[in-house]
Amino acid sequence: MLANFLNKSKPINFIGLTVFFFLGYLSYLFRLFSSKEFSFNTLLESILLLALFIVIFFIFNFIMVKNRLTFDNSYAFFFFILLTFCMLPVIANYKVLILFVIYLLFVRKIYSLRSVNKVLEKLFDAGLWLGILFILDSRTLIFVPLIYAAIYIHHKITIHTTLVPVVGFATPLFIYFTYNFWYDKTEEFTNLFEPNFSLNFDFYTNSKYLLLITILLVLSFVSLIFKSLKTLTINNTFRRNWVLLIIHTLIAIIYLFFVADKNGSETIYILFTIAIILANGIEMITKKLFKNIALYLMIFCAIGFYIIL
Repeated sequence: MLANFLNKSKPINFIGLTVFFFLGYLSYLFRLFSSKEFSFNTLLESILLLALFIVIFFIFNFIMVKNRLTFDNSYAFFFFILLTFCMLPVIANYKVLILFVIYLLFVRKIYSLRSVNKVLEKLFDAGLWLGILFILDSRTLIFVPLIYAAIYIHHKITIHTTLVPVVGFATPLFIYFTYNFWYDKTEEFTNLFEPNFSLNFDFYTNSKYLLLITILLVLSFVSLIFKSLKTLTINNTFRRNWVLLIIHTLIAIIYLFFVADKNGSETIYILFTIAIILANGIEMITKKLFKNIALYLMIFCAIGFYIIL
């Protein structure tokens, strides 16, 4: 049964779930090539996109396992694969995936703050990755509070922990400004500080994404409630990471709704936390029969959303 397969985090689970995604990706390519003329360039682009997806899966799995964001199982990776498969038509794009890789590298440093080792180095790296992300998408500045939330939860707010992320963030900006100044393109740099935000929800209210996002938010809310009732009563590292995960989710949702030019691809930023929250929720189900039913329903729903999106 599926629950038995996912109940332990093993290399075979990662391989099996990646193969599952590969089969879904083949169906996406079939739809793609049936609607446009086949060419070698298109095939090469598809292979490179698949390589990016695999890199994303490795980073996600590393963050989850290394920082113990779930128990020793593969539920989070399973949900992440399903959610990625759902969104394939809108996220199979170089820019979207490269931005998400950088975002995951930033997130990796945030959750690694659970350890007391090399704290200032991790804070510098977190600021650095966010600075690079900000240059490519200035709206991601909204994730700055996540750095200081992680510091407050896992360590202490001091002059060093406050300033080091700023220095890290400013480093790529200084290099980018120097480049633009040299080529007399300073306007491109100043435009970074005028992000295009909007509270217009017409895209979601008038599209098929509304149902998907509503279901994900409802399931995540239920999982948060039941997991929090158990987690928040125990003062340990997982509790602190759980609080950080909740804050992370709220910031990602704010980002999602504030993006002006919504096209569905921005939902990729909530996939990380949603997958982990759902995994922690499914862990609360003690009966394997019910757990299997829930997992198979998730697969059917993912396939259904993929077809209609």
